[in-house]
Amino acid sequence: MDAPSLRHTLATLAYRAAKVLRGVPDGFSDFQACENARTPGQILAHLGDLMDWALTLARGEHKWQDSAPLPWDAGSQRFFRSLAAFDAYLAAGEPLLQAADLLFQGPVADALTHVGQIAFLRRMYGTPIRAENYFRAAISTGQVGYEQKPPVREF
Repeated sequence: MDAPSLRHTLATLAYRAAKVLRGVPDGFSDFQACENARTPGQILAHLGDLMDWALTLARGEHKWQDSAPLPWDAGSQRFFRSLAAFDAYLAAGEPLLQAADLLFQGPVADALTHVGQIAFLRRMYGTPIRAENYFRAAISTGQVGYEQKPPVREF
């Protein structure tokens, strides 16, 4: 994997995350599916931590933090800020001090998994997102913010 492919993966992550993070009902952030399961708010905090970690790894550091959950909107903003900072680093052509494939297999793939967890928890909570043909989604490299193009084909 190279940096341009990794950037498109980040745009895909942003698109999918925006879909599951918007429009959540009150109380969802604290929903606990079972004993010892992370709440959606804790998973969202972890998503921000993963993107912060990815950026430090790309810069040749190994710095991890466990952040406390924020209110849902603030946690979402933090995640997208961290994602944008990582994407900006890649876009600037700065040297990657960790291989792009390792950045993908670690923090980025983990983030994709956790976005899926939040989608599943939304279904359990009674507020599922609509299914979508993601192959047709209007995903563009560099578009890594909360604001995304509307779905092309939901069902």
